[in-house]
Amino acid sequence: MNGGGRRRHVGLIIIALALSACGHHRTDETGNGEGVNAYPTNYKTDILAAMRVYLGDPTAIRDASISEPVLKSASLIMPSRYMLCVRFNPKKTATVYEGMREVAAVFVAGRFDQFVETPKELCAGVTYAPFPELEKLSR
Repeated sequence: MNGGGRRRHVGLIIIALALSACGHHRTDETGNGEGVNAYPTNYKTDILAAMRVYLGDPTAIRDASISEPVLKSASLIMPSRYMLCVRFNPKKTATVYEGMREVAAVFVAGRFDQFVETPKELCAGVTYAPFPELEKLSR
């Protein structure tokens, strides 16, 4: 392939990538309950399942509370996702509690994706409601 053909080939690849990015971007922001930003309708069940894995000992948690999912961005580089915050006091040992912890849960396509460990900005100003289901968690 000569220099002009190679440039044309690279140009076509760049255009194809740009067009695919545009299509993906539109899908992310549809807001119609489909795609990557679908509302997490089963968020409490997802959080309970994730906590079983996330915590070394998920039993006997105290003072658990949870916020409602809201669409927000974790940073300037992360696109908006549904997130919620969870506060709880987990056991450190059989008889000692660790102290209050707060994590943000990120959802993708309506399902739990990951916990964010230091959610100060994400959880600022959220309204918490009791989450007794987390306090009754078993292994």
